[in-house]
Amino acid sequence: MPDSFSKVGKSDATGIVTSPNSEQPSLFNKCDRFFDDEGVFAQIKAADLYPYFRPVEKNDGTRAIIQGREIIMAGSNNYLGLLSDPRVKKAAEDAIEHYGTGCTGSRFLNGTLDLHIQLEERLARFMGTEACVLFSTGYMTNQGVIQSLAGKGDFIFSDKDNHACIVAGTKVSVAETLRFRHDDMAHLRRLLKKVTEESPEAGKFIVSDGVFSMSGAVAQVPQLVELAEEFNAALMLDDAHAVGVIGPGGRGSAAHFGLADRTHLTTGTFSKSFASLGGFVVGSTNVIEFIRHTASAHIFSASMPPSAVATVLKCLEILEAEPERLDRLWEISDYMRNGFKAAGFNVLASQTPVIPVVANSMRTCLEMWHDLLEEGVFVNAVVPPAVPQGQSLLRTSYMATHTNEDLDYILEAFYKVGKKHGIVGSNGTPA
Repeated sequence: MPDSFSKVGKSDATGIVTSPNSEQPSLFNKCDRFFDDEGVFAQIKAADLYPYFRPVEKNDGTRAIIQGREIIMAGSNNYLGLLSDPRVKKAAEDAIEHYGTGCTGSRFLNGTLDLHIQLEERLARFMGTEACVLFSTGYMTNQGVIQSLAGKGDFIFSDKDNHACIVAGTKVSVAETLRFRHDDMAHLRRLLKKVTEESPEAGKFIVSDGVFSMSGAVAQVPQLVELAEEFNAALMLDDAHAVGVIGPGGRGSAAHFGLADRTHLTTGTFSKSFASLGGFVVGSTNVIEFIRHTASAHIFSASMPPSAVATVLKCLEILEAEPERLDRLWEISDYMRNGFKAAGFNVLASQTPVIPVVANSMRTCLEMWHDLLEEGVFVNAVVPPAVPQGQSLLRTSYMATHTNEDLDYILEAFYKVGKKHGIVGSNGTPA
């Protein structure tokens, strides 16, 4: 591995027991190797550079308590800032009082509440489509939709930078998957043309993130729509980071380009703008009903608990009633993007509240993450294999409730840490 870490002491320094058990099944040998004290995992933990699974003791949105210290949260997907809104919390509490804490069953059998139907109808209207079906998580939504629709003899065309849940969907589907180079419409066109010529009767399914979760870039939706129409392919956009963020009223990436009526399916999650848990897909009635009855991730999973559904309903109500939240979110996004660029940071092709800061090597990325936390700023460290070698990054994301003082503090902390680690020069240019 190119990103080097010096050898450290025994694994007990990491707090993890790594002694192999000679009696254990050979299947588990990989688990011993994973925690070996010569491995990167153990080394970064011993150096206190391990950035994952850090417990949050309290979270009020823009502020959180981690290890007893208050920090500014710049790594949350709470885009609308509704996580701790009193109205949202009251809606969740009322739902628990009325329905209890869960549904104890799948939607297919005993787990459908009138709240689920209400949310599906509201979302379909909000997104300007005929119908909607809910899933228990956003991950399961993409996995379930792809498995349901793409069958034997069909072809899936998937952007190489698509989220892991889309990749999971392609793996459980019996269709053949062709991955096109990220954002390369010419490559996608060649693949579509080849399949059309060689398998004219095959179903074709183009799947892409609407907003790419690591770069914050918006997909080339107009070109995707044109290619889908030219080759008679279905088009699905994963708008996990787009609904409640971009487009008129926060209606997502297709609406951002005025193409909602020419996009067949849009999926999304409630774990970001809607401060809850769950997922959805919207589209035409016959397609949605087919998914409802054939997606195993929907049929065989427990349904969204009532508090989660009520939370989404209230967040949707607030989004529609308070469009100024979106205005503020975009004002913040532009301010931070411009601020990072002016300081000399590389923010890739970000166009949204997701703004990555490239740190290059994994070691530098983890050290910057640690130093930022020491400065009182929490961000997300993203390292290989989630990104290519040498392109580790600090993923920042913003919410409508960040103050101007928060933003300036974040920029100052980044500049201080960036200079320390040689990512930016003292004159505010890339090092």
